[in-house]
Amino acid sequence: MDYEKMSLVLKAMADPKRMKIIDLLSYNSMCACDVLEHFDFTQPTLSHHMKVLEAAGIVAVNKQKQWHHYTLKEEFARDFMNTMAQLLSDNDTDCLCQRKETQIEES
Repeated sequence: MDYEKMSLVLKAMADPKRMKIIDLLSYNSMCACDVLEHFDFTQPTLSHHMKVLEAAGIVAVNKQKQWHHYTLKEEFARDFMNTMAQLLSDNDTDCLCQRKETQIEES
């Protein structure tokens, strides 16, 4: 498991507004203007949230002239679900303590 990457993803998802954006995009790709209709904040604020989600690898942006269309990355959803299943597993073979080659680096 890539703890650094997962930490970045979880930090991005920790904001309730970004979590709602992920929920919206889980149904379909959306134009920024359509996403903005679900919030009471400005376009620059939406842009900031989208940049955080994009940097974390959660969403992809397709720019068409002045329009930005956002899509939830399929690989994010798949990898996130697999990582959470591994992290919360009660299976002894998946336990980190059973894998001697894996060391947790302390910062």
